[in-house]
Amino acid sequence: MARATRAGGVGWAFILWATVLGACLTACREDPPLVGAEGRLRLSLSRLDFPPAFPGGVREAEVRVLNAGRAPLDVTWTSVEAPFSLVDALPSRVGAGEVPVRLRFSPQAMGTYEARLIGTASDGGRAELVLAGEARQTPECQAVTCSTAVFDPVSERCVETVLPDGTGCDPGNACLTTAMCQQGRCKGLERSCDDANACTTDVCHALDGCRAVPAPPCPGAGACQVGTCDAKLGCGLADAPDGTFCGTERGCDAADVCVEGACARRNLPDGFVCAAASPCQAEGRCKGPVCERPDAVSLAPDWVLDARVRSMNLHDLLVGPEGDVTLAGFYESALLDAAAPVPMLSGDAARRCMLWNDRLLCMDLPDDGTVSLVERYTGAPRWTFTLASARPDIAQRTSSLFLARLAVMAPDRLAALFEAYPVALNRETLCRMYFLVVLDAYGQMVSAQELTDPLLSECNHPHPFGVVSDAVGDLYVSFSQTLNVGAPLQAGAPSLLMAFSSDGVPRWRKSQAQRAGELAVVNGLLFPERGTQALSTADGSVAGTLPQQFGRAVATRERLVPSAPGTTVNVNEGGVLPVATELKGYGLPALSPAWTYSLRSGQLLTSKELRLASWPDAPGFPPRTLVLTTATDGDDRQLLVGVRMTDGGEAFQCELDYAPRSIPQLLELAPGALLLMDGATTCGECDPPFAYSQSRFQRFPMPGLLPAKEPWPGTFGGPGHDHHEGADH
Repeated sequence: MARATRAGGVGWAFILWATVLGACLTACREDPPLVGAEGRLRLSLSRLDFPPAFPGGVREAEVRVLNAGRAPLDVTWTSVEAPFSLVDALPSRVGAGEVPVRLRFSPQAMGTYEARLIGTASDGGRAELVLAGEARQTPECQAVTCSTAVFDPVSERCVETVLPDGTGCDPGNACLTTAMCQQGRCKGLERSCDDANACTTDVCHALDGCRAVPAPPCPGAGACQVGTCDAKLGCGLADAPDGTFCGTERGCDAADVCVEGACARRNLPDGFVCAAASPCQAEGRCKGPVCERPDAVSLAPDWVLDARVRSMNLHDLLVGPEGDVTLAGFYESALLDAAAPVPMLSGDAARRCMLWNDRLLCMDLPDDGTVSLVERYTGAPRWTFTLASARPDIAQRTSSLFLARLAVMAPDRLAALFEAYPVALNRETLCRMYFLVVLDAYGQMVSAQELTDPLLSECNHPHPFGVVSDAVGDLYVSFSQTLNVGAPLQAGAPSLLMAFSSDGVPRWRKSQAQRAGELAVVNGLLFPERGTQALSTADGSVAGTLPQQFGRAVATRERLVPSAPGTTVNVNEGGVLPVATELKGYGLPALSPAWTYSLRSGQLLTSKELRLASWPDAPGFPPRTLVLTTATDGDDRQLLVGVRMTDGGEAFQCELDYAPRSIPQLLELAPGALLLMDGATTCGECDPPFAYSQSRFQRFPMPGLLPAKEPWPGTFGGPGHDHHEGADH
């Protein structure tokens, strides 16, 4: 009995001892071990590749330190070798969960770098991270005029610093000398050009220097005293040739003509020239009291080129000052001097070409944003500008950098509007970025800037559908969203009109309810193609209103003629028929009605295309400015119509002898010839107009017909599509 009692006491004692020991252990440990717990050190990455940087630049990235178990781990880390460093401290103790750690790559020299970071945990586990980075060569930034440009590796932008006033500079203009920087702009003195000949006008060409051209005719005095010129003495007076009309009476039996320097009324002899010729009808001569004229003849082309036969996408027509013809197209090589016996195909495809400084200016296709000035007959480059090379910071932020529009601002100022996809987005995106670059005559940057506006930030492919510059070189650009994907682009509404100085400095901007389109400018007034309100170039305010859209207007200093309503330039085969029968002239600047020209019965205008031409309207009198357009009659004959710009009187109607493939889509004038394009099958009011079309081109000889020297001679800015209001007319 006593033995059993002892044994029971020992058992209770053991239980009591275990209980006390357990309580002690519980009290003495903050975190009692869990049976079977095991720490596991992990990293979210085994290799961390930093984005490429530039020497002096910084890249940061994050890695997460993980504990895959439930027990905390003590961790020892190796040091991080330069050019890598820690932004956040590495954890020496990792509980359950994860700890984010940022690391930095800050190279100081070009090259590739690699390092290892190793963590050793208290349970014997290891985690290893490979750090890798590349430092690329620092880009060289091309400075704009009167600035230095240095690439900042941190912001990755070209940072410009304006040079002090008085620093010598290159004006990019052969007509300026002793150029110095003034408030960030290169200013120089005009070069003196004098050939000591009073009968020439001494001019300076921005690229080629001094030239002498025939001076304007010396002024006469009275009806029968004409101006003459002596190379040493200059202008003088002489008797007008006998028989020159001088008064209001012009009948063959009684006419006011000059006789020995005085105006007298005479009965004109038979054979006297009593009526001027037209392009299709010889001059009239007196026969008794009647001014007889031979019958009119139809005008046949002396040159035809059908791009469809050549399987070439040609749909843009340029005519040089000597009458040379260049044909171009969207993503097509230009055909230089196309009307010559042996045309030359340019080596590079281009998006669009125009004329500037007597040369051909083309938007090249490479994705780095290139524009080239080339010789019209050979295609030999005078200079090439590439935005990606000049501004590597822009190139890094964009992809597929290319030209959207070009506009002449002055002989030494060119506006190049570049378009790009944001770099993080693929080619399917409708987001766009735009950069306005002003170049001088030698292709050097005058200024460069990104264009920003809420309308431009919308991802609906905003696009510059209109661009123009005025006589002082200020620039105007009209943007709209596009309604379709892929060229040619169709404009939507509303539109944004932006104004810039000749050096690219922003002046004002204005929103408009209508769709964007081409712009015309004359005498301080802007005429948006799809608008009815003329705007002041000073501030964009409304300066006048018409009862019709301006369309593809033409203008002199005194008159504006909008394209006729009801005609169309979107002329797919079988498309909308024209219905207009009138042209209207309006006085400037008030936009007051000046005249109305009505076609003859059964005739209809066939195109919105208008051109201004110079034509000798009457013997002995200076040429008049005519507005040219096309029409058709009830017999489906194709007509060229000339209307006097001053009073709306008809100067002539001539039949054009050809079988139309479509209505006329482009008109251009060469000295003594009219060039016409038809047969395009895509939109002409889109951008680029008629893209991918295979058009037909024809030349109709018209001796005596000349392009008018007017500020806004016609569609797309006039001959060569220069989009510029001439300052010398």
